[in-house]
Amino acid sequence: QVQLVESGGGLVQAGGSLRLSCAASGRTFSNNAMAWFRQAPGKEREFVATISWSGLRKYDAHFMKGRFTISRDNAKNTVYLQMNSLKPEDTAVYYCAAESGLASGYTYWGQGTQVTVSS
Repeated sequence: QVQLVESGGGLVQAGGSLRLSCAASGRTFSNNAMAWFRQAPGKEREFVATISWSGLRKYDAHFMKGRFTISRDNAKNTVYLQMNSLKPEDTAVYYCAAESGLASGYTYWGQGTQVTVSS
């Protein structure tokens, strides 16, 4: 059974940093893109960033200012999201996702980790 398990969320003050991790099990994703999304209270889930199997990164325009960095360790089957200079508006549940390689879009999703940024 394929599982994506996020960790690293929590409560942080504005201006602080967090590093989210998403560990995959059940199959390898070394040949597949993985991504981070987030969903704030009362809002739709939004795309944050994706990273290809080779490490090519793409970010939503909102995150192009460099506060967030996506990375991956294929040996550990894990994707990370380094978040710096956090703002209260970054408060959300953060989800990781992975492509299956058999269909378009992200097939596998984690349960999410809560990030709360206090002002």
